[in-house]
Amino acid sequence: MDYTIDAAEKIVGRLATEVADMLQGKRDPRFDPARESGNRVTVYNTDRMLTTGRKMEQKLYRHHTGYPGGLKEETLERLYRRDSRLVLRHAVNGMLPKNRLRARMLKNLTLLKQQS
Repeated sequence: MDYTIDAAEKIVGRLATEVADMLQGKRDPRFDPARESGNRVTVYNTDRMLTTGRKMEQKLYRHHTGYPGGLKEETLERLYRRDSRLVLRHAVNGMLPKNRLRARMLKNLTLLKQQS
């Protein structure tokens, strides 16, 4: 099943929850957690998503390069300016189950900065 969502004026976390549920197939009557649902989700207008509170300045995304002193940090605001699609992809990724199906589910997620 194909779903299309307009992200304009929606809170990032609440939108990510909705998308994760659709990708897992939790809205389908034949839901099975051990199978890929095959649902495709397209989200557009990611440039117009909102956050609450002071997350834009305070929330940090961290990753380590593997080298000594290689901890890299980036604020939500900077990541959002660089590519707003990455913010939503990171949020959805964290809400999907940590198993072999996660990568396959994320392949069924299409993110667009603006409506095409």
